[in-house]
Amino acid sequence: MVQYVSEDPAVGDILDLLSDEYARDILAATSVKPMSAKQLADQCEMSQPTVYRRVEWLQEYGLIEEQTQIETGGNDYSVFAATLSEFSLALADGDFETDIERTEPPTFPGQDEQDTADRFTKMWENL
Repeated sequence: MVQYVSEDPAVGDILDLLSDEYARDILAATSVKPMSAKQLADQCEMSQPTVYRRVEWLQEYGLIEEQTQIETGGNDYSVFAATLSEFSLALADGDFETDIERTEPPTFPGQDEQDTADRFTKMWENL
């Protein structure tokens, strides 16, 4: 599902956020698959505190979301997934206008599977 947002934060705030190399690296990595702070720190070559600061900033603008990764041993942990799918900036009649397109991840693993057996398999694998 794609969500279009017309009432977005100020242009400067979004441009500041997207101009940050660490924030862009986190968005790029989490657009492929949800990742933990440790995984992001390793892949993006930054400290975990830097990851958490940028993730907090990205969450503030709804560009990334936190999910819980459930483990069988009870050691659940947070992973982060990008929700930003497109950003555009236009200048018309003396005003800048931004458009942010966000995707909403499935509410449960396998939700988008059409086949019942595939849906059950995805759900079972993520328990």
